Amino acid sequence: MALIRNGRLVDDIYIDARALDPVPVDRPVIVSLQQWQAHRDTVLASKQSLGVRLQSDQSPSLIAGDLGHFAVVALEFPEFRDGRAYTHARLLRERFGFRGELRAVGNVLQEQLNGMQRCGFDSFEITATDPVAAWQSVKDDHSVWYQATGDGRPRALELRQRA
Repeated sequence: MALIRNGRLVDDIYIDARALDPVPVDRPVIVSLQQWQAHRDTVLASKQSLGVRLQSDQSPSLIAGDLGHFAVVALEFPEFRDGRAYTHARLLRERFGFRGELRAVGNVLQEQLNGMQRCGFDSFEITATDPVAAWQSVKDDHSVWYQATGDGRPRALELRQRA
């Protein structure tokens, strides 16, 4: 799985620890919510860079008080029809003030990268053969937006009112 951050292919320094028991404490890991809740003190004592992965039915409010401990929050897209991670991303950025890496994982579709970015995602696990080309092909697909997000881009209505 390739990791795209800010339009570039980057090395992923994090180990997906969801299937590991015990959680490794000698390298950067991304843990599940359940692992975080069960092994919080042990993982924090390791002083390694830390991430947490939330499934689409797990609200970011469950980790809001702990966001300062996470360098990465990975939000899962389990299937095309499940867009709860978009809402979770906006909550993390706009309500909870998370400034770390917000990673889209799971069923990350090329056609949705623009919308994901507008909601606050800045990295994406992409399965395309050429992930950079996939990103490049959609990054400028839209120049006008109807939905408001926290990215500061004016919506179509605002552009019309200015004109």
